[in-house]
Amino acid sequence: MSSKNDKPVMHSAAWRISLWATVAFACGTLLVFVFIEQFVASDIQRRSDAWLSGEVEVLGDVAERTPNDALYGRVVSEVAELASKEVPNRQPSETPSNDTVFFLQTGRDGALKLWVGAGDGQANLKSIQNSRTLSERPTDIRVQGFPIPYRVAGTTIDDGTRIYLGLSERDERRVLRKLLREFFLMWLSLVLLGFAIVFYTTRRTLKHVREISEAASRIGQHSDITARVPTSNRHDEMGHLAWTLNRMLDRIEISMHQLHTITDALAHDLRSPLTAIRGKLETSLSGVRDSEGTEPIVSAIDELDRLTDFLNKSLDVAEAKASALRLKPSEIDLDELLRAMIDLYEPSMSEKDLRVRLQSDGPVKMLADPGLIHRMVANLFDNELKHLNSGCTVLIQLHVSNEEAVLVFRDNGKGFDQEIKSDLLERRVKGRNSNGHGIGLAFVDAVVRAHGGTVVASNAEGGGAVISIGLPLSSDGLKPSDGPAVTAST
Repeated sequence: MSSKNDKPVMHSAAWRISLWATVAFACGTLLVFVFIEQFVASDIQRRSDAWLSGEVEVLGDVAERTPNDALYGRVVSEVAELASKEVPNRQPSETPSNDTVFFLQTGRDGALKLWVGAGDGQANLKSIQNSRTLSERPTDIRVQGFPIPYRVAGTTIDDGTRIYLGLSERDERRVLRKLLREFFLMWLSLVLLGFAIVFYTTRRTLKHVREISEAASRIGQHSDITARVPTSNRHDEMGHLAWTLNRMLDRIEISMHQLHTITDALAHDLRSPLTAIRGKLETSLSGVRDSEGTEPIVSAIDELDRLTDFLNKSLDVAEAKASALRLKPSEIDLDELLRAMIDLYEPSMSEKDLRVRLQSDGPVKMLADPGLIHRMVANLFDNELKHLNSGCTVLIQLHVSNEEAVLVFRDNGKGFDQEIKSDLLERRVKGRNSNGHGIGLAFVDAVVRAHGGTVVASNAEGGGAVISIGLPLSSDGLKPSDGPAVTAST
């Protein structure tokens, strides 16, 4: 399953987990390969040293047993040539000149007595004489003109002369380079294969987490507590997580149902006597003819209407705080709604000498509950009527920004009291001179949050109150037209 909210692969959790697991695996396998390479190099060195030590003893024995006559040099040289053909790790592609192995014999005075190998042997003799670490055991020396060192073993024979057998490390290094190249290709293949396996496994596992997260997000956005997250037949951690979430949603659905039952019963039990009292007052009002007798009855009816409105708003705010406000969404045009509300409140505004201006960018369609949005806007107009002094102006601005409908109520009145400025959207918070119940802005906030929007209430720098509301548009929400803003005023 793919999602439009999917992150790029390199920013996903599967990528990070796979990367760190691969780094750990790569470091571990690299240490193993380094150990194997060191072991193989040590073994090759041991085999070469064993060959050198054995051959130099054989050559020493041959030199001791061969008479020191005219055939001495030829016999020893041929034996040395024969030994050079038994070099371990020797590659088949050899040059005609034998520069892999050399045999050198010095006299009692240290001068070169017998030489078998490439060149005249003087450079080799000089390097041997300059080597301070040379002993009976094989030792590395560097010979001028040869970039690769020789491994040299020597021994002293009975006549006081010394013989040396040297083996170039070229073939040994060639074998190690080939081994390192094969190790590197094998290591790289294992690392890439390991990364692919871990990434595939992790991504497949996290795919179920993403499906559960998206389902839970849809449930939260649409307030559909009857929906459930997808489950699988596997009895693993992901299946247990989905099962646990669905059980939690079952309990939430039961709690919401109980809450709705309680609020509906409470609203019915309170509205019924209030409606009955209002009906009796209206009946009494029709029987009273003088104005002095009707005034208390009219005032009582108004108080009952205010009490009913307060009851309705309080229940809605309580449900919204519990994320249980029931919505019946449909497509509405917020611009059209505002113009209708301005026409409705125009007489009351004019009677109090208040002016209203509307600045709108044109039709703004959104998916919302028409009844709640209508009550929310009416509540904002009622607040302006209650708290603004004569001669003030209310500026209503409507536009679209970042896929959101932005509605701003701005006036040039006294603004909000400083002591309640940080708690304006809380219930029962009201100014010193307010005669309301402190439920108005709390109701506005409840409606807006139920639709997934935000409310910000503050005082303007030049004076007056500013209430800014952001409501998400529907998927078919229209952008503001490119023409000039439409302004309505009363």
